[in-house]
Amino acid sequence: MIWLTWRQFRTQALVAAAALAAVAIYLVYLGSRVRDDYTDVLGCQPSDCVTARHAFDDAYSGQLSAVGVLLIAAPALIGIFWGAPLITRELEEKTDRLVWNQSVTRTRWLATKLVLLTLASVAVTGLFSLLLTWSASRYDEFIGNRFGALNFASRNIVPLGYAAFAFVLGTVIGLVVRRTLLAMALTLAVFAVVQLIVPNVVREHLMTSVTSTVAFDEDAMSRSDAFGMNDRGATIVGYTMAGAWSLTDEAKVLNADGTPYTNRQAVACGKGLPAENMACMAGQNLHFSYTYQPANRYWPFQWIELSAYLGVTLLLAAFGFWWIRHRSS
Repeated sequence: MIWLTWRQFRTQALVAAAALAAVAIYLVYLGSRVRDDYTDVLGCQPSDCVTARHAFDDAYSGQLSAVGVLLIAAPALIGIFWGAPLITRELEEKTDRLVWNQSVTRTRWLATKLVLLTLASVAVTGLFSLLLTWSASRYDEFIGNRFGALNFASRNIVPLGYAAFAFVLGTVIGLVVRRTLLAMALTLAVFAVVQLIVPNVVREHLMTSVTSTVAFDEDAMSRSDAFGMNDRGATIVGYTMAGAWSLTDEAKVLNADGTPYTNRQAVACGKGLPAENMACMAGQNLHFSYTYQPANRYWPFQWIELSAYLGVTLLLAAFGFWWIRHRSS
């Protein structure tokens, strides 16, 4: 069975290996460039860090995001082109009648296919994730957005769970619907829906968030996108604590007594150079409320999500074994 599985799978394996080699060459080149530029911006002065941060982000966010999207798409492609046709091909070509009436039972046939090809799916996606994680590590460290929906899903170990889930999902859907094109379409639809729901609805609730008070100073400004004033007071936009997952997009800047920081107070600090103005504001003991997931929860989140996907994968596989024994004919 192992030899037969390899013969049927070798074309897909060679295509995957060639694609992975091409991606590896590009990511090694990109990672080297990121590291060179990271060295240049690492020693920025607080007053210049906002500009340096934006320049560094603009230089590499597009490239790393494109590769991240490709990595997230890889499990979907595996589910569509490896998982969905696995059984439907046998059913449509009527070879199932030969294969499943030999000494090898249909349960053993499915178990061998699932184990070997799931491992292959995880290996391909894992190597891709390892390369991207290395290439983007300095960018993630400086920009501080490891919990971002795209970054989180395309780094470290969670892509392994996506790959296993997508492959088994495609296989089980193919087993049930018995039509290749329909199975491919349903696999893509289900996987896409799951990948939208988990980061946008589920992930932030895996652990209880933390709310704390942050001093409004030069460091806070260097980690923010903008500082604005309106009739309701001052706001800080896009602040991200080092390595944390920010759940606060915009926060009101408050005085020490909790009252809003007003435009009149800001004008009093607007008479010098930007660095002097910032130092003046920092000296007024301002603060804002910030809700986030701490940086030290990154790996617990990775393991929780990986475990959840693997758990669902095992349930799908169990359903597949039950179906092929009792419902497939």
